[in-house]
Amino acid sequence: MGAQRVIGVDVGGTKTLAGVVGRDGEVGRTAERATPSDSQEELLAALDDVVDEVRADGEIDAVGFGLPSTIDQNAGTAVSSVHIPLAGLAFRSRMSERYAVPVAMDNDGNAAAIAEWQLGAGRGTRHMIMLTLGTGVGGGLILDGKPYRGAIGAGAELGHIVLQYGGPKCGPGCDGHGHFETLVSGRAADRAAQKLYGPSSSARELVDRARDGDEAAAAALAEVGHKLGAGIATLINIFEPELVVLGGGFAEAGDLLFDAARETVAQEALPPGRDLVRIVPAQLGPRAGMVGAGLIAFERLERE
Repeated sequence: MGAQRVIGVDVGGTKTLAGVVGRDGEVGRTAERATPSDSQEELLAALDDVVDEVRADGEIDAVGFGLPSTIDQNAGTAVSSVHIPLAGLAFRSRMSERYAVPVAMDNDGNAAAIAEWQLGAGRGTRHMIMLTLGTGVGGGLILDGKPYRGAIGAGAELGHIVLQYGGPKCGPGCDGHGHFETLVSGRAADRAAQKLYGPSSSARELVDRARDGDEAAAAALAEVGHKLGAGIATLINIFEPELVVLGGGFAEAGDLLFDAARETVAQEALPPGRDLVRIVPAQLGPRAGMVGAGLIAFERLERE
């Protein structure tokens, strides 16, 4: 039997990235599409299109999807989604029939966490937490040397920790209030930038101004960082991880966020967890979700 070939598909709120992924994380041919937001039918058509482009080079053995969705692993169902039009669909069966190969699915935060744990910043750890900071906040848990998914696969929705009771509404697709992702995501930084510099400003401008020495921008990012640290401290107190890995586009703000987060962790997390944990940036960059989706495809092949 030759080397197995799988495709990993990272479905994001704005773009979808697919690629051939090796067991060692090496990436072959890739393709990218904008993620449709108008209807489930358009979304599925776009996923089929991007997978077909990547698999044009030859046969593949499995496909893995990282979805910004709540997953029922037992039923293979995408229960609900916050940023894409996908809900109540027997996703695994639909895709297995379409591609005629085994299909794996997981939350996109879980997929990125698995990639960083096996191939990135978390290599060698048995207890790791990853947070992905972007439009929202995703994440995943590695507990006692294996991914934690909950009773049916819908666990580890770290972005929906309630950080502030009665706080601002979470956003489209979630009726909660004061959730982690509402207060520490790129959207939170967008709001801070718009308050300081006008309605056309964004998180990117806030970070750029802070790097150029703008004290108001630096203070706004530090405030987001302190809230990030409060959430991390809660996770440390519950799970006592060896490592917390921070990735995603907004995490590129680096120590403008991380220094304040570490200060709050030092204040709010309990010993010995606060003294043992390391908080580090992710290593795999924007391909982490795609690579992780490929790794869960290999996991599916091993089970079968």
